Amino acid sequence: MTSIQICALISIVIALGILYWFGYKGGLTDGRAEGYDDGHAQGFMEGMDQGELLGSTEVEQVNERCRRLQLSLDLQPQDRLTLLAIAEKLKLAADTFRAVRSESQATQALALRDKALRMAALMDPFTLEDAA
Repeated sequence: MTSIQICALISIVIALGILYWFGYKGGLTDGRAEGYDDGHAQGFMEGMDQGELLGSTEVEQVNERCRRLQLSLDLQPQDRLTLLAIAEKLKLAADTFRAVRSESQATQALALRDKALRMAALMDPFTLEDAA
């Protein structure tokens, strides 16, 4: 081989090496960018799905709490009146137990009456408004 052929061969090998290197680096950069974009999009979609699932369960829990609160607010006046009626019946029962000389039963009936009166006092709308 002549020196010109040797220089041409070396130039071709170097040119092929440089071309391969640029192709390799370009492909590596493109692959990383595409992998990042795909991973980002996939992670975003998984996060959105998880957020929607958690959001829907939270909304269901809040709705259940609101329903229970509304139910308790709707039934409070009736419950208060029922507790007052129960307290009166327990007072009557205590008086009856005293007449029959059963002091332990009378004491229990009076204790239950006091509990019912305390519960009714907690549901008193005037006391609730004063506390606010």
